[in-house]
Amino acid sequence: MDFEIVNGSIESVEADCIVIAIAADGELSDSAKAIDKASSGAISDVVASGDFSGKQGSLLLLRSLPGINTKRILLAGVGAQSERTIIKQQQLIKSAVDTIKTLGVKTLCFALDRISGNSDDIYRDTRTLVEASSAALYQYDTTKSKSAPALTLEHIHIHLPEEDTEFGEGALLDGVAIANGVSTARELGNLPGNICTPLYLAEHAQNLAEEFDSVSCDILDEKQIEELGMGALLSVGKGSVIPPRLIVLKYQGAEDANEAPYALVGKGITFDTGGISLKPGPEMDEMKFDMCGAASVLGAFESVAEMNLPLNLITIVAAAENMPSGEASKPGDVVTTMSGQTVEILNTDAEGRLVLCDALTYVQQFNPQAVIDVATLTGACIIALGHQATGVLANDNELAAKLLDAGEFAGDRGWQLPLWDEYQSQLDSNFADMANIGGRPAGTITAACFLSRFTKEVSWAHLDIAGVAWSSGKAKGATGRCVPMLTQYLLDIAEQIEA
Repeated sequence: MDFEIVNGSIESVEADCIVIAIAADGELSDSAKAIDKASSGAISDVVASGDFSGKQGSLLLLRSLPGINTKRILLAGVGAQSERTIIKQQQLIKSAVDTIKTLGVKTLCFALDRISGNSDDIYRDTRTLVEASSAALYQYDTTKSKSAPALTLEHIHIHLPEEDTEFGEGALLDGVAIANGVSTARELGNLPGNICTPLYLAEHAQNLAEEFDSVSCDILDEKQIEELGMGALLSVGKGSVIPPRLIVLKYQGAEDANEAPYALVGKGITFDTGGISLKPGPEMDEMKFDMCGAASVLGAFESVAEMNLPLNLITIVAAAENMPSGEASKPGDVVTTMSGQTVEILNTDAEGRLVLCDALTYVQQFNPQAVIDVATLTGACIIALGHQATGVLANDNELAAKLLDAGEFAGDRGWQLPLWDEYQSQLDSNFADMANIGGRPAGTITAACFLSRFTKEVSWAHLDIAGVAWSSGKAKGATGRCVPMLTQYLLDIAEQIEA
């Protein structure tokens, strides 16, 4: 999709459709007023007749207004300023694009006049328009016999006052980069497990290194993983005929190549049967989404490389299939992790923390300034937070706060859960240093407690995206979360570096 900032009088803009904002009680935005004046009061007449009130999220398509170049005007209700949130803004933009993309519209122009209601939010409003529009236009057809029908819509213009153009251009470029990262994460997540294997993820990472001069890639095979003593990662992958891989991506954006990097670590279980602790059959197909943590860190890494941020970034993906077989791990097995700590595997379906603990140990050799792991780790997180918020747990509350703030700004929200020492005893084992599960109470927290035992010497946060990584039902598919949160966190750091 081609995005472009446009200026000039809105009534003279050449587009097949213009989207304008109407606030609560029919209050017209500046662009709506200009179109209303040029069309001899056509917008005011619609509002006065009661056909459109400006209710948050409402849409009304008007055609062939007099005195206007465009054939279509889409009224978008933004509600009262007190009602406006970035989540509602995203939903409204997606709804508008969904409405328009079914019509014969080639060029769509948004003239929403600072929809957030805050004159300081030109950057966020513009970026949100790009990201939400791109999300609405995403189509998966990779494994279908026929490609999805080509969209008529080719261009999306964003109308801004001329004095805001330079700021808007920067927001547009950032928005495109983040949207590309989200699309990558969605595409990887949506691929079936027989295609998106650990070897496929490794190939994808190598392709990123070929695409960007600032990126390098190392792939560790099962022999190298064994030599490093990663018994936990090996214990998960050994039940599959497809071997595990540890993927190491390095982005150098800082002037000093030796500057301490930031680190992202992703759980890459490309299919999770549960292993010997076999999952129930219904909806097991959705366990192809168990690598969405890996998909999100790969998507965020791509966005950072595209934006050329002035920092160094390490991204690690621990990739494996969790399958039952004669060689698979059994409940009660004890394995030795790369850290030297031993783990009793009481449940082979608690495998994500096993691959992550070795990856978290491995990444510390790079002396990262902060480590953030991302995983579809626990069903308990869905019970606690539903399908709205990412679970955030950390040994560094300042890091957690930065991630939460980034999520609020990007419309990719999280909620912090406690990581108190009192929960640690649930992981006690009579036969190893720890068990890999802590029972039903506080399952999301005890999973993070397990990981915390491998991150004591580093600033670390854990993002549990089990409830937000994909949608089920008719809209089944990967969401691309939490690419926006991660990239915004790194954008905030880049802004501090450049200040």
